[in-house]
Amino acid sequence: MDFNYEKYAQKINNEKSAELLLNAISRNCVKIGRPVSVMEVCGTHTHEIFKSGVRQLLPANLKLKSGPGCPVCVTDNEYIDGAVVLAQSPDNIILTFGDMLKVTGSFSSLSLAKSGGADIRIIYSPLDSIKIANDNPEKNIIFLSVGFETTAAHTAFLVKEAAQSGITNIYIYEGNKTVPEALKLIAFHPDVKIDGFLLPGHVSAVTGVDYYRPALTECKIPSIICGFEYIDILYSLASLTEMIAAGKNEIRNEYFRVVSEHGNKKAQELISEVFEPCGANWRGLGLLNNSGLALKPKYKNFSAAFKFSELLSRRYEHKFKNTPAIENCRCGDVLLSIITPAECPLFGNECTPENAIGPCMVSSEGTCAAFYKYAQN
Repeated sequence: MDFNYEKYAQKINNEKSAELLLNAISRNCVKIGRPVSVMEVCGTHTHEIFKSGVRQLLPANLKLKSGPGCPVCVTDNEYIDGAVVLAQSPDNIILTFGDMLKVTGSFSSLSLAKSGGADIRIIYSPLDSIKIANDNPEKNIIFLSVGFETTAAHTAFLVKEAAQSGITNIYIYEGNKTVPEALKLIAFHPDVKIDGFLLPGHVSAVTGVDYYRPALTECKIPSIICGFEYIDILYSLASLTEMIAAGKNEIRNEYFRVVSEHGNKKAQELISEVFEPCGANWRGLGLLNNSGLALKPKYKNFSAAFKFSELLSRRYEHKFKNTPAIENCRCGDVLLSIITPAECPLFGNECTPENAIGPCMVSSEGTCAAFYKYAQN
């Protein structure tokens, strides 16, 4: 591509670079000569694309779709129900990232449980669990480990620290998910139909480029690891449309100032030591084999799902008790870009940021939240 990345990187987000890249994208789209759909699979990308107005600048035959890149959004009702049941025990302190609080499961949310007296605390790092555990030795400290590979590395470090320090009242409620199997499902989904992926930068900093090759080679869909500035996104789209025009099915790393070919080996080794692949339920995608992470037998005593299996079984008592509003939420279809947020009957009516019903509106990384904030005319 006729563009000096190193020169651009010295001054990110300048108008001249944007103009050059938009011209390159337009030329590529003319060569392609048909409608093209590209999916970003990172919630941070989704918000930057909306905020910067990138969509409005692109050629008419290039459509961007927002994928399941928000970890809170893809967390299914069963997990949320379990977290609420765990929170209702007076013996437990629940630790979570803030976006999880207002997500409603089948019958309640952590926010409602907290208002009812449950001890639920927002933390900013999994390692905050250690001080809370030491300060509350009579309580079970349960961290809701929701996120992709990036969060998994931090959780793995927490588990090792707890084990080495002899802390016995910390538990992990496993909810981490891994990206490749989701990419495969999206690639072969008959209602999605995409021509390329913009791959997540944060996850890729941990995993590296090689991590995606088995899944994406099978899919035969060109993909770009993308940074988070709007110029990063334009640069990646120029590179991606260039590949599509040439009929190439490569994986390119266009975020090489942060992401390496092989990723963060120490983080990978840590995840591999503590976790093993398992099946996981994704909102909108269903059960995907080998797309989740469960604690290995060596660390099973730190698993909340294992320790509190009898308590967690109570979540099934509330099955099928969704309110009509929750049942009408189409967040699962939004996560696959089968519909836009505006096509959900709740969007902007019952469901707003002030009264969020679906997780895609609740989470700050959700597509509905981005659409509501930036795309309303």
